[in-house]
Amino acid sequence: MNDKVDKLVIFLAKRDGIDKLVKTFQYVSKLLVWHLETTNPNAAHRAKQCEVASGLSRKAFRTGRFLTGFNALRRNPGPTPTYRFLSVFANAGEMVYFFFDHFLWLSRTGVLDANLARRMSFISAFGESLGYVFFCVIEFIMIKEGIEEERRIKKGLLSESNDKGDEIKKIQVDRVMRLMAVAANLADLIIGLADIEPNPFCNHAVTLGISGLVSAWAGWYRNWPT
Repeated sequence: MNDKVDKLVIFLAKRDGIDKLVKTFQYVSKLLVWHLETTNPNAAHRAKQCEVASGLSRKAFRTGRFLTGFNALRRNPGPTPTYRFLSVFANAGEMVYFFFDHFLWLSRTGVLDANLARRMSFISAFGESLGYVFFCVIEFIMIKEGIEEERRIKKGLLSESNDKGDEIKKIQVDRVMRLMAVAANLADLIIGLADIEPNPFCNHAVTLGISGLVSAWAGWYRNWPT
């Protein structure tokens, strides 16, 4: 029990940990609004207030985060030219997303002209979606390389070896983490597309709610202390 409490404390000490928790509140609230709006308008209104407050809070938490992509490119550009090429577009898209998200937050809180919100939302979502596409491509490439490496290790496994077993386990754990990243990126891509090109599927409350929770819980899994 104490170990779980310690892990929760470590998780919530991270900015990403707080973000995933508040994101869960936001999208659970969105699903509650959809579920209650016809049967209990008062409860639906309260859930909507929680959704809006959670969304604005997350934007405040992400202040300055656009520098993360720049730092990632500066410190670890990637092992191969292809990886570096994809990383530039992936991180550039994410930087655009977080940078213009500041202006979206300020316009929705009334600091800037509220009419800017729609334009800032479009630019932010476009950068976000572009970044997620390239991040997914990177993850699939790394998963493929991991599978090939695992096969090479297994073919050379003539006898029991703890070192080789540990190496295989490390590759498998990395693959699970990358699949979680793909799930989160695809879910967030759906949310981004709802802003770029509104349509009945992406903009439906259930689609957005489930996508938001998939993204939040995949991120929760990846950030949970091991």
